[in-house]
This record gives sequence, structure tokens and C-alpha cells, in this order.
Amino acid sequence: MRRKIPSTAALSAFEAAARHQSFTKAADELALTQSAICRQIGTLEEFLGVALFRRSRRGVVLTDAGAEYSRKVTSRLDEVERDVLELMAKGGAGGALELGVVPTFATKWLLPRLPLFARQHPGITINLSSRTRPFLFDETPLDAAIYAGEATWPGTEGVFLMREQLVAVCSPSLGRPDWRRHTLLQSSTRPYVWRDWFATRGMEVEGDMSGPRFELFSMLAEAAAHGMGIALLPRFLIDDELERGVLVLASKHEYMSGRSYYLTYPEQKSENQALTAFRSWLEAQAREYRQLRGLD
Repeated sequence: MRRKIPSTAALSAFEAAARHQSFTKAADELALTQSAICRQIGTLEEFLGVALFRRSRRGVVLTDAGAEYSRKVTSRLDEVERDVLELMAKGGAGGALELGVVPTFATKWLLPRLPLFARQHPGITINLSSRTRPFLFDETPLDAAIYAGEATWPGTEGVFLMREQLVAVCSPSLGRPDWRRHTLLQSSTRPYVWRDWFATRGMEVEGDMSGPRFELFSMLAEAAAHGMGIALLPRFLIDDELERGVLVLASKHEYMSGRSYYLTYPEQKSENQALTAFRSWLEAQAREYRQLRGLD
């Protein structure tokens, strides 16, 4: 059955015109005449049965339907372009893996290890995209994701990497911690984490949810290193700072939160060769780290 898809020439003309809000600028970009752009968009509107632009005194303006369609078309054309560039770069060999990651885990733990993967699998490219909130794979181009949670997601397969071991850290200049006097740096995505940490020590501290809030662990680590207060962070994300003395333990107490780090991917992606290679490598790296730190 023939697909009901407009021509790529019409979609390219529409995307350029929508982005510039101008048929003239779209024509200049695509090395076409303005009349050719008008014809392509007219053909597209006839195909869709929907007006995508309306005339104004300043030129052309997207209709509501045109604006919504523009966002979708731009996303699809970006994906096609990425696929083309990947194929050109690889000459048809190897593959690419689109990986969603929690930012600090990627920066502090994964990226320092990725050169080893690249040496072992030179034909596979790993593309990283930041993801800090829950999402659906069907709504993204991602093949897999590394996230912190309490279980794997419905409709996916998962590989356990490590549990989250939280420690309280601060700048060496802060001196002996006073939990009631010093600022407690807060994670904006985990408002009760300090209360939970104190509870495992049998303590109640007034104002345990007060203090400046930061979305990323990397922000919390930097704030603590600059003497802004005490932060509660996963140990494996600040190994380097602790070894260099940029951060010090404010307490010897370690708290295993209810969260663990997983590699997860849709069930239908389980046979993807690039993903299979990365999954095996990542699982081995995580196992080695756990054994080194006595976490198994």
C-alpha cells in the first residue's frame, strides 16, 4: 500500500518557510525561487487539506495547525538528517546508540569509562541526551536510558547497575558540621531525602527541608565544594572530589536509598546489536565498580 506521505521537497520547503516565517528567506536558503517555495507549500496544503500559512501585512504567518505541524516535521527531518550523517560517517558499517542519561551520572561515572568502550567497539557510536524527568520511549528517538529509580519501567527490560549509597559532604573549610546551624543543600527532585537520612541515624532535625534547592547532583556538589552548605550525594558520583580533598565527609554514616541505577530499554530493542554490545560492557563495568567498592 502506498504511504500517504508528502514529498520531501515540499516538507523541506515548509520547514524552512516556517522557521524563517518567510518564503523569501526559505527560497534563499534552499537556492530556489520564491515562486517555487510557494508552489511546494501550495502542493503540501492541497495534499493535507489544511491551510498552513495565512497572509499578514508583514508577510506570512503560521496558522495554529501549521505551527503544530512545523514542530513535528522539524523533529522528523532532524532524525532523517542524523541518520544520513551517521550512515555517511560509518560507510554503512557499525551502528549508533541513542542513550538517555541522568546528567551527573553521565558526566562523572559513564563518560570517563566510554573511551574504553570506543576502543573495544570502534564501529559503534554512543550519543548521549540528558533526561532528568520520566518519559516514554515512544515519544523519543532513544534506544535506551540510564536512570535512577526503584524498579524497571513497564514494557521495558532492565539491567541493574548499582544501588545508590548517599553520603553527606561539605567543603573542608566548613569545619565540624553542626546539623542545626549549617545550611542543608536540597535536591529539588527529592524533597524528603535529608529527613530520610536523619531518620536512619535516629535523629530529627528542625529545618531538614530548608535550604537552597538544586536540580542536579553536579550542582549540589559544586555548591558544597564552594562552602554553601552540606550536600547529600551518591558516593560514586563524587569519588574524584573526595580523593582530591575538594569535598570531605561530613559524617561517616552512609545511607542506602531506595533507588538503584538501571540501564533500561524497550523490549523490542533487546536484539539491537549496538545495544547488546553496550549492555554487556556496561554491566561488566558496573560489576567491577561494585566489587572494588565492596558493594556486592
